[in-house]
Amino acid sequence: MLPEIQIGDKVTLRKEHPCGGSEWEVVRLGADIGLVCLTCGHRVLLSRRDLARRLKKHLPKAPSDQP
Repeated sequence: MLPEIQIGDKVTLRKEHPCGGSEWEVVRLGADIGLVCLTCGHRVLLSRRDLARRLKKHLPKAPSDQP
């Protein structure tokens, strides 16, 4: 099952992107989840099922200090 994902979270996928990066940032939530490669800026859409299958590590966004 997919962990609770929010916009701004960082995820690591099992396979590297062709640019050599494996770190992605979540930029869109819905039926599909939008990701941006943090190395080259390429944007992709993955279904929740595909993301759950490819996910290696989930790094939640750091909580903001503002109330």
